[in-house]
Amino acid sequence: MSAQAFSQADGAAAAGHDVAQFITFAIGDDHYGIDIMAVREIKDWTAIRHLPHQPDYVRGICSLRGAFIPIIDMRCRFGQGLTQATPLHVFIIVQIGAQQVGLLADRVSDIVTVERATIKPVPEVDATKGRGFLSGLATIDEATVGLIALDSILAADAGAGEPDTPAAEMASA
Repeated sequence: MSAQAFSQADGAAAAGHDVAQFITFAIGDDHYGIDIMAVREIKDWTAIRHLPHQPDYVRGICSLRGAFIPIIDMRCRFGQGLTQATPLHVFIIVQIGAQQVGLLADRVSDIVTVERATIKPVPEVDATKGRGFLSGLATIDEATVGLIALDSILAADAGAGEPDTPAAEMASA
């Protein structure tokens, strides 16, 4: 995302429009955004500890200032296979309800400001509306950015064919 888009978006915010800010990140060539208010920090890749009997998308836990944070592999959660993590990958630590969760992403792209009126709904292609991971779509610099519905990331029924054990159970164990 370009600095020009950010400064143009800042101008819209200064003008008093109803706007939202997102941290954008990439999974391969796809771009996604998370409401900036949910992001607690961005952490460089660090080793994680695997826990048994978790869904594939729960890669394990990492220790962050004495707390154990579950790490969700976003590529796997989106049904694109496991991430072959390298030191270039990052964890985006977000607050989902009362729980902090790390989202494994390829890279963080930018902070963008979007007018809420320009956010488009996700097209409904079957009867699974409400079960998806996206809350809307935004166009930034001619690229489509999927806006993540964070509460769906931990929901057991958010993706088709997911195991019955939600990631939230791991944190309460």
